[in-house]
Amino acid sequence: MADAAEIRRFWIDEVGPEGWYNATEELDATIQERFGEIWERAAAGEYLDWACDPLRVLSLLILLDQFPRNMFRGSARAFATDRKALCVAKKAIERGYDLLEAEPERQFFYLPLMHSESLTDQERCVRLMKTRMPLAGPDSLIHAKVHREVIRNFGRFPYRNEALHRDATMKEQAYLNSGGYSETLRKVRKA
Repeated sequence: MADAAEIRRFWIDEVGPEGWYNATEELDATIQERFGEIWERAAAGEYLDWACDPLRVLSLLILLDQFPRNMFRGSARAFATDRKALCVAKKAIERGYDLLEAEPERQFFYLPLMHSESLTDQERCVRLMKTRMPLAGPDSLIHAKVHREVIRNFGRFPYRNEALHRDATMKEQAYLNSGGYSETLRKVRKA
């Protein structure tokens, strides 16, 4: 079974920044095949000791926050370990573990905040992207601001409604019909 070093090597070195945000069925299947079992165990509460180890915490965050989004794309399971990832991220940031990582890897400490449906977490994510990701360029900060804007407007991410079996409000449906995230991104870039 995979370990922390293999998770890190795969995500940082093999997939790398070019592949992190380019969804492909091939990558999703590879992650499921190589890391599905360890994710299941982490979802059940194993490996939480990695959260206290500055050398393994990044791997735990990738495992809990990034991998399920690939393995279970479009389903509720994609978000099944978000709370665990958020808890791990907050503790790691408090301990300064995020600052031990270079950019762009450091962003994986902040993405659980960005994925949270709490405005407080969104505000913190924007602050961290602004102050602790100076080399990332404007894109990371812009996407943090877009996520915050969606939560500010709706209190949740409407584009998750179908996967989470939530009914969309009329306002959410109008948002989704008018371009959703892409439209908010356009507005934030323009502002």
